[in-house]
Amino acid sequence: MMTSRQIELARHALGLTRSRLVSFRNHFCAGPGHTDFDDWEAMVAAGFARKRESKLLAPGDVMFHLTRAGAELALKPGDVLDPEDWP
Repeated sequence: MMTSRQIELARHALGLTRSRLVSFRNHFCAGPGHTDFDDWEAMVAAGFARKRESKLLAPGDVMFHLTRAGAELALKPGDVLDPEDWP
């Protein structure tokens, strides 16, 4: 299970809001010291997200991406994952 804070972060990563019910992205950038970094690390450990480093990011920052399982846990009734991004 994800915590309520992790669900909020996952929804943000997907671009879901009260008025936007279809996902349009899947990423969140954070690094050590960022207030949300530990939550994302926990989601990676639980299999709800993956992370990758990039030379395009600031040193130490990583890009987090939800797995299908993590994305589905973040959905509320009426929300959908964009089928183009989530076949």
